[in-house]
Amino acid sequence: MSAAQARQAGITTYLELSQESGGAHKFYEVTVEELTVAVRYGRIGVDGQRQISTFATAEKAKAAAAKKIAEKVRKGYAPAVQGQRAARPVTRRQVTSAPSTARATAPVLWRFRTGASAFGIHVDEDRCWVGNQHGNVYSLSHSGEVLAHYSLPDGVKCLVADDFWIYAGCDDGRVYDLSSKVPFAAYEIAADVDIFWLDIHAGVLNVADRSGGLTVIDHEDELQWSRNSSGDNAWMVRADDHAVYHGHSRGVTAYAADGASQLWHTATSGNVLFGWQEEDAVYAGTGRRVVQRLDKSTGRIEATYQCDAAVYSCATSPGGRYVFAGDSSSSVYCFAADGTRLWKLGTGGGSALSMQYHDERLYIVSTDGSLACIDATEAAIDAAQSGSVPVAADVKLAAALPTYAPLTAAASVATVSAVPAAGDGVVVECIQEGGRVRVHVVSDGYEPSWNVQFPRAIRQPGVRYVVDALHSSQGGFYRVRGEIKRLV
Repeated sequence: MSAAQARQAGITTYLELSQESGGAHKFYEVTVEELTVAVRYGRIGVDGQRQISTFATAEKAKAAAAKKIAEKVRKGYAPAVQGQRAARPVTRRQVTSAPSTARATAPVLWRFRTGASAFGIHVDEDRCWVGNQHGNVYSLSHSGEVLAHYSLPDGVKCLVADDFWIYAGCDDGRVYDLSSKVPFAAYEIAADVDIFWLDIHAGVLNVADRSGGLTVIDHEDELQWSRNSSGDNAWMVRADDHAVYHGHSRGVTAYAADGASQLWHTATSGNVLFGWQEEDAVYAGTGRRVVQRLDKSTGRIEATYQCDAAVYSCATSPGGRYVFAGDSSSSVYCFAADGTRLWKLGTGGGSALSMQYHDERLYIVSTDGSLACIDATEAAIDAAQSGSVPVAADVKLAAALPTYAPLTAAASVATVSAVPAAGDGVVVECIQEGGRVRVHVVSDGYEPSWNVQFPRAIRQPGVRYVVDALHSSQGGFYRVRGEIKRLV
């Protein structure tokens, strides 16, 4: 290739950092093309994130690229050939599910079979959401009608809500915002973090991982703080205004919301497999067949709820009046707040891997890939214990149901529909700030210095977009609601 051809095609330097002991396993790629420096980075085996910077001269672009490469080499990165080193396997939760030992089956009103084991669930006033290990997320009405289908690139670890916004944490290390018309990657977690569970509060992402670590990331994907616990296999993380509650093989540890200090640590009866929270308490489901309620202020164990097998999931009714649990033997339980067992019933399917109570119904997702709606009213439970249960409706997908796939790093600005004028929408603009492209609001009535959480795949300096609405978040930034269109 001649020098002219190299300049036209761009000069690329590809580096990798891989620690065989299970640590970092990531790449860093820099491409210089005349005045432009493009950086791509992430886990080995995935496309990764991209950043583009433009400089006044070709010499300044080359100097900036050389500096970036030198910084990575000092950190242990080395030249490599892309594709020769395989992606490190992501931990997929391996669970067993035995038949229920309960004498009766729960009154399931309807059941939707997703086709693969399902861990993710969220239920709000309008919809029920389920995500499975094939990367499929579905939203349904409370009556069981399938409303939408999202096809994500990898298995869904969990679904979480933060105010209006719904997020899916996936095995590809990304967290997708499902609240807009087209889903997009809102967060990309560090390449050496193997996600087990996550929670989002006021736009701040809290990630519990395989090694027992806790990583806290803000809305711009920038690390705020991290901690290593005394245990591993951290399947629980919950957050509120005051603290982050982290459950792992050695119990539950609470940290101040800013990460400045550890507030308390409590050893639970067994390794923590699931977590739930109410205003004043957190609930830990464990491998030793119990759910335990811990006071948020002190970590003191206030109540224990005894099951007959390892607890895969738990939830409460508002205020913790009732506590629900799902075990490894395909049973669900209900307890009074003081720990008294009120009932135990079979799921009629697999073991409940996640659950949520809403408006006298218990929604579960299970090892057989089903989202099931259980009638948890007193009358329905009494009837079920006597052997009288309704025939569960078998929910089917509509033939013409649309499927939404996320914007990816391979997407270009041109993939977003264009409009000539803002109309009633809000105008935002991509702005180069140092080595990153930020998004700020142009329209009047908003704080122009605040960042906008926005798809990285379509960020290019100088490009403006129109969004249906922006809503402020507690952390001092805006989040998008509705459709995103390019302004031309």
